Amino acid sequence: MERMEFDLLFRWFVGLGADEPVWDHSTFSKNRDRLLEGAVAARFLSTLLAQPRVKRLLSTDHFSVDGTLIQAWASMKTVKPIAGSDEPPPAGGRTDETDFRGETRSNATHASTSDPEARLYRKGPGMEARLAFLGHALMENRCGLLIDACLTQANGHAERHAALAMIEKQADRPCAVSLGADKAYDAADFVNELRSMNVRAHVAQNVTRRFGRSAIDGRTTRHRGYAVSQRIRKRIEEAFGWMKTIGGMRRPMVRGTERVGWAFTFAAVAYNLVRLPKLLASPA
Repeated sequence: MERMEFDLLFRWFVGLGADEPVWDHSTFSKNRDRLLEGAVAARFLSTLLAQPRVKRLLSTDHFSVDGTLIQAWASMKTVKPIAGSDEPPPAGGRTDETDFRGETRSNATHASTSDPEARLYRKGPGMEARLAFLGHALMENRCGLLIDACLTQANGHAERHAALAMIEKQADRPCAVSLGADKAYDAADFVNELRSMNVRAHVAQNVTRRFGRSAIDGRTTRHRGYAVSQRIRKRIEEAFGWMKTIGGMRRPMVRGTERVGWAFTFAAVAYNLVRLPKLLASPA
């Protein structure tokens, strides 16, 4: 809004004349609420992919899925015991100093007063827990475009549940489709669900598992398509990198699953729009 006061390019983009007054900043918040109610982000993505010139670029039977950590716009100092989460904030609008030493915190007993929907989550063993969400994306393997995106609360099962929900929309086909994924998806229940939907589970084998065996055996890994899926699935990290570095999703300045998910889906659309001119210009 400050840039709009003096930047003529910003004014031209939104249709304001050089001498017209700039509207109040709350207009953006009201418009965002309207977009949330109408699920505009998801409709924008589906409408873009339905364009004839874009649709011919998409693979109809080979996909990849992955999830990424989205840091919540809330401080760890706001994590309080759930029983006392209704206490009023300290005077002056600042978060009070808190000593966490020796205190055990979990999502069952603690929650953030700033963003109660954010969850404590760590990316791996030995790493610190952060307030975060999980963003999920489904990519088609031909051109690496994102065809679905969603956001969930951060927990150990969210990635697999979101993957099943997204691939189910693509699985209603006479022939089997394939889904590439990393070893975090190597779980028997996930693989069995994919097979029940006639989806080939091209999931990386978790060879470091202490108990039991990988749910992916030689019947899958011996095929050439499995190796191709494992190579191409890594391209989804390029999308996540762009969305966090350029699209503002490293730590979006909105709170709540609905609003962060709205921003995440719009970032996925923006990533596709940035890549499409080059894809459409290349010879078929």
